[in-house]
Amino acid sequence: MQEATGPRRLAKARRRYPRLSAGVLLSAPMALLLFTAACGGSDDGGDSGGSPTTAASGSADALGAVNKATGAPVKIGIVSDGKTPALDNTVQFEVAEATVKWLNEHRGGLGGRPIEIVKCDTQGDPAKGTDCGNQLVEQDVVAVAVGESSVGDAVAKPLADADIPAMFYGLTTPDILKDPTIYSVSDPNFAIQQLPIASAQQAKAKKVVSVVIDVPAILPSVQDVAPGLMKAAGLDYQLIRIPPGTADMTAQLQAATTGGPSVAFVIGNDAFCISAFNGLRQVGFDGPISAISQCMTDATRKAVSGSILKGMTVAAAFPVGGDDPSTALYNSVISTYGKNIDPSATVGRGMFVTLAGLMTATDGVKGDITPATVNAAIKAMPEKELPGAGGLRFRCNGKAYPESPSVCTRGGLTTTLDDKGEPTGFKVQANTPIPD
Repeated sequence: MQEATGPRRLAKARRRYPRLSAGVLLSAPMALLLFTAACGGSDDGGDSGGSPTTAASGSADALGAVNKATGAPVKIGIVSDGKTPALDNTVQFEVAEATVKWLNEHRGGLGGRPIEIVKCDTQGDPAKGTDCGNQLVEQDVVAVAVGESSVGDAVAKPLADADIPAMFYGLTTPDILKDPTIYSVSDPNFAIQQLPIASAQQAKAKKVVSVVIDVPAILPSVQDVAPGLMKAAGLDYQLIRIPPGTADMTAQLQAATTGGPSVAFVIGNDAFCISAFNGLRQVGFDGPISAISQCMTDATRKAVSGSILKGMTVAAAFPVGGDDPSTALYNSVISTYGKNIDPSATVGRGMFVTLAGLMTATDGVKGDITPATVNAAIKAMPEKELPGAGGLRFRCNGKAYPESPSVCTRGGLTTTLDDKGEPTGFKVQANTPIPD
């Protein structure tokens, strides 16, 4: 079948996916994780750009040999929530621009041709997310990269309908994760489900107690999916849902002290986690505590005792602050080709991982560069290291999780905190090979 032109694909997408209401609720756990990460983003500080010389946060050697792209540019869409009253993710656009300069100078662009980015800002609004998808269809991009976004589902739908390959840092909506042109470079099961099971097994505990901020985005995973996974792992499971803004959780957390040796797993933003961490110890819970990475901010480190934080296992989106090769690469790219980009901004790192991952997955593209040939190259890629992701490997052949063929990665990163709440190192967990 002949591929539709840009305007025809746009019309098709708009017929099937009209504007979404701004009140639509995100329905998957990754939405919560990405939104809380986005709220912590910053575009201040960092090293200024300049010529490719050694910088404090990286070195020119990490950039690789020069391999300049030539010929007519190829359009790649870049989507970010940008700046809203609640968050400022504009660093994602800055990182995307720096990453493309590096890709064009050191990685031969896309199929040997220079990459030209087409940016779109959703402002965290689902309706604008849909518009961004439609606009990129109209612009005839051959692929799209979307880092952490609170409206990723809305962006994905018109792109999927138009058969334009799009790589996201994270998506979890079941229907979208079955689409043959949508890809996710993070494991939607790891931080919420696999990590607490691993923590319980390591501690030889019999039960997992999940202390969860009571918002719709997280409930399908912790309420519907987790009980079956815990049972399969031989663990009892207890879910404690607590409304946002609850300062004193001791009444709800009393239940965590019954039922034998347990581990607690906390899911929420930093204010919620502070109350949960302190409340667990106040009610006498003496088992290990683990948490999602969004729990850990400077506010948490100031408000929670070092005796509670020390030894805590936390899911880590990226090895921010580490000195591994993937961090050296990222720091070198943003210090060489960017300006005043904060290397600790996780949303910036997420954009790099997603965009560089998309280009790594398309290394095998040949001949005409179209959405169809780019998509075929992504599906045919062998397993490779995901750039900037701390050693995680990925493959997008649909077999990481057959029930969710868009997922390209198994497992994730964890870190153990010291008594100041700082990571002591980053460990790849459950990143098993993806079969042919």
